[in-house]
Amino acid sequence: MKKWVIGIFICSIFFIGFSTTVFSSDKPLKAGFIYVGPVGDYGWSHAHDLGRQYAEKKFPWLETIFVESVAESDSSRIIDRLIQQQKCDVVFTTSFGYMDDTVAAGTRYPDKLFMHCSGFKRSDNVGTYFGDLYQMYYLNGLMAGALTKTDKIGYVAAFPIPELVRHINAYAMGIKAANPAAKLHVKWIYAWYGPDKAKEAAEALIAEGCDALAFTEDTPAVIEVGQSHAEKGKQIYTFSHYSAMQPYGVDSVVSGQLMNWGGMYAKILEDIHNNTWTNADLWWLAKENAAILGGSETDIINPKFVGELKNAMINSKEFGKISAYDLVLKRYAQMKQGVDVFDPYTGPIFDNQGNLKIKAGETASKDDLISIMYYVDNVEGTLPK
Repeated sequence: MKKWVIGIFICSIFFIGFSTTVFSSDKPLKAGFIYVGPVGDYGWSHAHDLGRQYAEKKFPWLETIFVESVAESDSSRIIDRLIQQQKCDVVFTTSFGYMDDTVAAGTRYPDKLFMHCSGFKRSDNVGTYFGDLYQMYYLNGLMAGALTKTDKIGYVAAFPIPELVRHINAYAMGIKAANPAAKLHVKWIYAWYGPDKAKEAAEALIAEGCDALAFTEDTPAVIEVGQSHAEKGKQIYTFSHYSAMQPYGVDSVVSGQLMNWGGMYAKILEDIHNNTWTNADLWWLAKENAAILGGSETDIINPKFVGELKNAMINSKEFGKISAYDLVLKRYAQMKQGVDVFDPYTGPIFDNQGNLKIKAGETASKDDLISIMYYVDNVEGTLPK
């Protein structure tokens, strides 16, 4: 995997260990990976596959295999194939919708290990893991709120699940911190890999007046829409998703989230191989080099927009009058120190129906974050059920 050269952003990862299966330290380990999209999507599945490759290159005792473009309804069959035919010792299932099938597989194969990405159900031989990305979405929101000229910002979202709602709200809270007048508008496309749907939603948001767009869909489709408008003289600011998408939107991408799953996979697989897993409790692994803020592999913020962000002044309760650029860097530095220094989900936080969700001075618990299903107060509309 490429060596990232920008600052590392602390990303919390949670997982649980195992006590039911014992691996000899000199025994080969075979791991299977199941992806919801193609490895060439340049988004979520692409990032996971880079992580798989990194771990396989790192450990001589590790063999890996992957299956791409697996519908969430078909994950049980693919898990069976990886266990029965491919003889995998551990299977990583990398989409939220694989959760129940992964837990069921743990019951069918008690002598095998299973790791589910982004879910919350666990058992003795089924663990969970995830890169906690909401901090980066908050920073992207700061930039979007500072840059918007229309006070309308859009988000193209895949499925209404806690993971995405957590990110959308963090993005919205960043927007509000920079620009209390701005509102976030969300369009759900019900597809992880759906470039045509993503483009259609992006165009609709732009037609409704949005001039900044973030998204959760595993292609650069939204970026390409933003770039096409920028080339025609209408500036649309975009924020990339899980991969360095700036090449698709050199005049549009401001920043984004880059995921480096390699260190996480290496940590999990090495612990399994060395029999150092325990299932005593659920914990969040901090200070792993797992997530990076940036629109490209070399820039935290696209140099094209640094001037605009420096000129956009924000009145911050903590820092006084400060440029958006400096505020992003200050929050970025705080986040690298840990959530005890700064966390976006610190109250008071209200939903968009006026209900107090997190009290003043309190920070959302782990359980709150992995189950959140409400819009914060500057998100327009109703969250689908």
